[in-house]
Amino acid sequence: MWTQNEKNILVVGHRGADSLYPENTMLSFEKAVEEFGVDGLETDVQMTKDGVLVLMHDLLVDRTTDGHGNLSDFTLEELKQLDAGGWFSDEFAGQKIPVFTDFLEYVKGKNLLLNIEIKDYRREVVDQTVCLLEDMGFHDTYVLTCFQGDVTTYAHETYGVKTQGFPPWKVKNYREDTARHYYSVGISMGDLTRELCRKYRSEGIDPWCYCPNDAAAAKKAAACGVSLVTCDNPLPALGEFRKMGVHK
Repeated sequence: MWTQNEKNILVVGHRGADSLYPENTMLSFEKAVEEFGVDGLETDVQMTKDGVLVLMHDLLVDRTTDGHGNLSDFTLEELKQLDAGGWFSDEFAGQKIPVFTDFLEYVKGKNLLLNIEIKDYRREVVDQTVCLLEDMGFHDTYVLTCFQGDVTTYAHETYGVKTQGFPPWKVKNYREDTARHYYSVGISMGDLTRELCRKYRSEGIDPWCYCPNDAAAAKKAAACGVSLVTCDNPLPALGEFRKMGVHK
């Protein structure tokens, strides 16, 4: 189980370390954990045509693979044929789209916080995501994240899991009670202020932010009072927070 000293700021790798390695590949996750020493990993879950959960940010496969079309129109076997690394650099050609269970097998026992963003808003995706996490022993070590208010509300009301939402202006279908189901709130660097962090803390919602990728941004995040940062490049934040004594 991941733990946090209240004086520490956790550093989470965004899609692994996606400014340095092809996002949402096992290589990116492995580098973030084994080389950089992040406290957690953020990734994105979607469902294939044949009902398998895989990790990809975009609904289309076009940007991060050599394929074309909606991910949900591909079977798992068809997705396995795609190259998910060559778009980033020839050096990483041959990387594959991970299956969610393979990712969970890798992180099991590593004392990491998992931030699992639901990109496919169907309830069956939430159901299967939670069931896999619980069946594989990740009790209370993850948050489910979504920019769709109905999804975070459903996940919390149905399963009692921790959810991360976003400020109202970032969320689809934000309702009067949406934030009541938040464990944490993701605040972009452009929106981040000390006042906003204080507001959420006063409501019992943990303020997190994304993505402070250089030293100045990391210092701003710490000054505003966040307890967790999600970074494309975790190294500047890790370095600054260690200097400040707010990271082990």
